[in-house]
Order: sequence, then structure tokens, then C-alpha cells
Amino acid sequence: MITLYHAPQSRSSRIIWLLEELGIDYRIQPVSIFRPMSGTGSPDPANPHPDKQVPAIDHDGVVVAESVAIVLYLTDAFPEAGLGAPVGDPRRGDYLTWITWYAAAMEPAMFAAMGGELEGAPMKQRGYDAVVKRVETALARGPWLMGESFSAVDLLVGSALNFARKAFPESEAIDDFVARCKARPAALRAVDLDDVSGLQRAA
Repeated sequence: MITLYHAPQSRSSRIIWLLEELGIDYRIQPVSIFRPMSGTGSPDPANPHPDKQVPAIDHDGVVVAESVAIVLYLTDAFPEAGLGAPVGDPRRGDYLTWITWYAAAMEPAMFAAMGGELEGAPMKQRGYDAVVKRVETALARGPWLMGESFSAVDLLVGSALNFARKAFPESEAIDDFVARCKARPAALRAVDLDDVSGLQRAA
């Protein structure tokens, strides 16, 4: 059994989406977290995450924390869902590249834009421009970032774009991509599960 340690409307929300896409049995364990943007909440001793943040999962005694690690772990553990690219799949290199790019390039660029750090910072601006170009170039081939099939790459990038849409330039391709992601049945179920009474109180 998989237990997801979850705080509503946080990074763990997209892991509910992932678990729904995988179609596997899991349970949600609400935990409180400190939310730096609002200064509210507090760490939960029951949370196995090393930093008492979310997401974290426990899969039959194996604890995995952080979105990228959880995505890689679960898509490898449940390859039949077709959300990743298992070892031996010719798409494996592209899949790992996209997942790592999300953490190494997209998130830093996104938070730099959100924090007003791009102006007067040529290196950060170049990184940000490269992120936008990469996403739009992939979507021009689309409809998904790795081609014709939805993957966990789309889940990671789509959830980030939805969260920080104002941090990126106007783009019909990006807007359409975010809309496609949000319209997926698993994504809609995840929104309902994220907002159910009781989970909100855990924040």
C-alpha cells in the first residue's frame, strides 16, 4: 500500500494527480506543514519527509520524498500505466532528461520570475528564456511534451505552469497545454480529493 503524506494545495497535490493517473490503491495521510509564503502552519512529527515538507510517500516501508524522486519511483514501479519510460525503453533518455530539466532549469527560472529576480540578471534571464523556448518548441510538436502521449513529464511541468502561469509570457500553446492537463479525468479527481473536508484542516 502507498501512503501519501499530503498538505492541501501544495506540491503534494500533484502527487494525488499522479496516483490517480497510475490507477493504483493508495491512502492520503494529512499532515501540517510550515508555509513560508503565509507564515502559517507548523511541521508535523508524523511526517516522514526529512524536512517535514511535502510530498512524501511510504510504499510498504520504503519512504520517498520530493516530487521528482516520487515521480521516478512510481513510474518505474508501475510501468504498465505508461506514464514513464522504463529501463530499456528507447524513450528513457528523453524521459530522464525532461524530469531532470524540470528540477534543474524550470523550477529555478520560475521562482526567479516570481521573485522579480530577472531584471538586471542576464544569466537568470537567459535561463528563463531558454525554459520558455524549450516548452513552446516541444508543444509545437505536441500535443504533449514528449510527443503524442501524456507522461509524468506533462504532469510535473503542467502543474508548475498552472501554479505560476503569471510568471510566464502570454502563449496560446502554453494556455492550451495547461487546459489539456487540467481537463484530464485523473486531474479532476485529484482536485476533488485535495479539497475534501478534513484535508483542508490539515494545512
